[in-house]
This record gives sequence, C-alpha cells and structure tokens, in this order.
Amino acid sequence: MLDVNVDTICFIIQQARAFHVKEEVTIPEEPLNSADDWALQVLANHRGDPAYQEFVATIRDLEPDQQANLVALMWIGRGDFEAEDWEEALEQAMEERTAHTAEYLISKPFVADYLETALHQLGFSCDE
Repeated sequence: MLDVNVDTICFIIQQARAFHVKEEVTIPEEPLNSADDWALQVLANHRGDPAYQEFVATIRDLEPDQQANLVALMWIGRGDFEAEDWEEALEQAMEERTAHTAEYLISKPFVADYLETALHQLGFSCDE
C-alpha cells in the first residue's frame, strides 16, 4: 500500500510541526487569489528558515511516487478521500504531481495533522 517508510512519514510530520509551530509562519489554508503559485509566493519569506529548508530537502529526496504517496495521505487525512479510496487518491496525486510537492505540502498549516490522521486511518502510527 504505502510506498514510503512510515518512519520517514513520521519524520516529515515532525519537520512540518517544527516549521508551523513558529509564530511568524502564517499561511492561509486556501489561496486568497486564483494564482497557481500562491503557495510559492507565501512561502518566499520563509526560504531561509532551517526548518523549512529541511522539510523541503527531505521531500525532494523522495522518489516521485513517494512524493505522490504523501500528497494522497494528506488528502485522506484532510477528508478529500476515504481510506478505502487509497488507490484513487494515489492515482490522482500522481496525475497532478509537480516539481513543487514540498511547497504544496508545507503550505497546508495542518499538514502534520492530516498525515498523522491518514496514517491512523490506514492502520499505521508514529507512536513507538
């Protein structure tokens, strides 16, 4: 089912929380305009942040299909798909994949919660 090691996903969840916990990070959940690059524009102020850089580097080090797994997980955790619709979510994530997967994910303020929720729905956990 998952093409990404659960420990890697848990590490990404930790990185996302480390970034989003900072007071100066404000990213709207939905774009204020219809520009496709709104997430990149909003994140431009955070490019020098070590937590941001580590998150992006971790995602970019993954294979394209692994990146799509993360997007599909986020969508399931957010409620866009049900856990039993994993294959459909993954297929759509593969079809919509871009070079900016990391930025897309980190632009969602609740990405860590979404990923964790999806893991639980699929029978996995970050708890030791």
